[in-house]
Amino acid sequence: MHKQPAAADRLLPSETLPTEIIAAVDLGSNSFHMIVGELRHGQLAILDRIRETVRLAEGLSPNGDLFDDARERAIGCLSRFGERLRDMHAGSVRAAGTSTIRRAREDSTFMSEAEAALGHPIEIISGIEEARLIYKGVTHSLPPTEGLRLVMDIGGGSTELILGQASQPKALESLDLGCVSMTERFFPDGKLSREAFDKARLRARLELRPVKAFFRDASNIEAIGTSGTIRATEAVAQALSISESGITPAIVDKLIDAVLGFDSIEKLSLPGLSEGRAQVWPGGLSILAELLNVLRIEELQISDGALREGLLYDLLGRLQHEDARERTVIAMASRYHVDPEQGRRVADTAAVLHGQCAADWGLTNELEIRMLNWAARLHEIGLDISHDGFERHGAYIAEHADMPGFPRAEQRYLAFLIGGQRNEIDASRLATLPRTWRRSALRLAVLLRLAVLLNRSRSDLVVAGLEIRVAPQSLTLRFDKAWLQANPLTVADLEREKAFLNDADYELQFG
Repeated sequence: MHKQPAAADRLLPSETLPTEIIAAVDLGSNSFHMIVGELRHGQLAILDRIRETVRLAEGLSPNGDLFDDARERAIGCLSRFGERLRDMHAGSVRAAGTSTIRRAREDSTFMSEAEAALGHPIEIISGIEEARLIYKGVTHSLPPTEGLRLVMDIGGGSTELILGQASQPKALESLDLGCVSMTERFFPDGKLSREAFDKARLRARLELRPVKAFFRDASNIEAIGTSGTIRATEAVAQALSISESGITPAIVDKLIDAVLGFDSIEKLSLPGLSEGRAQVWPGGLSILAELLNVLRIEELQISDGALREGLLYDLLGRLQHEDARERTVIAMASRYHVDPEQGRRVADTAAVLHGQCAADWGLTNELEIRMLNWAARLHEIGLDISHDGFERHGAYIAEHADMPGFPRAEQRYLAFLIGGQRNEIDASRLATLPRTWRRSALRLAVLLRLAVLLNRSRSDLVVAGLEIRVAPQSLTLRFDKAWLQANPLTVADLEREKAFLNDADYELQFG
């Protein structure tokens, strides 16, 4: 079970921010969504929402390749989204890929084509990060409360569960249950039968068994459902006059009976159910039935907020300097017992070095500045496992831990910096980063290495006269001569560092 390490505070409006168009794009397994808002003095006004059924999950082969028709649907949709973003002059855009894109082969050309079509980078987020963002989207779409909320979202490839109190998620889970994958597996020929529903429900029940205690033991929980399957279920129930609002277990059972009145998915047609949703609804309905059953939910209320709204408000938080990634770094430093003073010393030295060479080395991007700072503050997280090879342990933690706010690529960026802080620089880890990040990542690693080296004494003594000058493949450090003569161990470390950097095609001089 995954616990949320840090609170996500409700955003406060700022009266100093300029008007700006911002947008979020959700690349789901069944549908792609885009939401566009205008930031007016810190207040967010929604300008446009677009949804297209792409059915990406059904176009994914077992080995992670996307079939041509699915690729074409996805790229075509993103091209239309990109056109709208250009027409609306969106200044800040956050796009995220979920379950199906997580499972797609990373060495395919799909992501580069998708980013080119959209005109913006696309993050691949983990299931736990998806859950956190869904909760943020839901809490911003509902009145504030101090009570407990259980939020569930049935997507095309995964189902997210979040237990939170007020605006703070407490427990998050992402399950391998999706309306597309369940429909394909248990209704493979499109035939509808009670036996198929029973098998699908059993699969969902077994998947929920290990996590049910985390989400049903508390009392007085407000249960909330969101996204396509759940919203479609309420719409059909209302159209059939079996519900005015919300969903209960009895309502879901009646809807399953209604579905079984049809021989096949191809013929499935109910009031309030779109043709596209009908193709994946049986699998989604099976999951929903067991969520209500296993988690003992008497009534489920429906929210319009979901992942795309969460992305938008998370982006707004970054613009207002309320970044979930910063809270995660603080929480991880505490969890792994990092010496805060040593982290501060290394971060301060890294900032001094960066400030002197940022322009010449092209390290002026805000993400690069933040990555260097976060890596410096977390560079010793591996010590909590072992001193021997602690940089490797730290890199593993950074890459594989649940880090709210960090997409997968950014976690790998952080892992490369932490893993490259001493000894040989791992070229294979560098190769896992997007090509456009590799040169800057290597240069940031060089700066972090020097900052760590210059603070091995773990004291607050200032490195006298420290200056750095850089060229494309070289760097020169200057010190106060008296300081250098008084620190022979540092001189020995710098001599050793020259060899390591030379292996990475960088020449180090000092004096």
